[in-house]
Amino acid sequence: MPESPAADRTITPGLLRDWPLPDPGGDKYDKGHILIVGGGVQTPGAVLLAAEAALRVGAGKLQMATVRSTAPLLSTAVPEAYVEGLPEEGDGDISPEAAPRILELAGAADAVLLGPGIMRPGAATALLERVVPHLDTTVLVDALGMAYLTAHRDGVRHLEGRVVLTPNARELAETLGEVHDDPGDDDLRDMAARLAADSRAVVLGGAATSFVVTPEGAVWRNESGAPGMAASGAGDVKAGAVAGLLARGASPEQAASWGAFVHGRAGERLTAAVGRV
Repeated sequence: MPESPAADRTITPGLLRDWPLPDPGGDKYDKGHILIVGGGVQTPGAVLLAAEAALRVGAGKLQMATVRSTAPLLSTAVPEAYVEGLPEEGDGDISPEAAPRILELAGAADAVLLGPGIMRPGAATALLERVVPHLDTTVLVDALGMAYLTAHRDGVRHLEGRVVLTPNARELAETLGEVHDDPGDDDLRDMAARLAADSRAVVLGGAATSFVVTPEGAVWRNESGAPGMAASGAGDVKAGAVAGLLARGASPEQAASWGAFVHGRAGERLTAAVGRV
């Protein structure tokens, strides 16, 4: 990987060429095994979007764990995946009672993505409190999964840097207990740096411009993207892409940088084909 910069470095194709991803290998096991945990009765699509993105960046073996009532739908939508139906709460979120089965599945995974499609912060916190402290693999926490970090800022430190957090601008501020009506780039960069230092995780956060920040303070700036990407589901796709690269063996900062840039560049190409929105 390139040396950690003394100042922010902008992610470009040239930078990524000098920071090649791990060789994908010869079979699906070499390409990495990813487990995606999330979704609810009203939001099964979040897991679907993340799963498709993980496959498109080259992850080899895909498992999804979601509420029992929507698991058959995801099995049909992604026939190449294993889908585990988990016990659910009355409001449609995953029950904390699902934790033992999630940990059993995670034991064989190279990377675990937690959070897409969970509907309530309280449900996310209750579930992740029973799961995260017992994980011993690479982890990405996304979307309402960030509520766990709000309650437990040091809750992923035991993973010793094998963590990426992918909050959007609002989730980033809420995790830090702050209110920002219209944060600028400097605000977002500062918040991402503070969260990275507190949690000892790599943080990929921001808005139109996003920042990859390591706990040690190295910063990569991503300016790829297009206005039409500010829409439901875009964050799920980005999280899935980053998690898929983690499963392939990329380091947290490399997976976050590559995933953010490729996600943004895909949005630019779509904009060129169909228009700004």
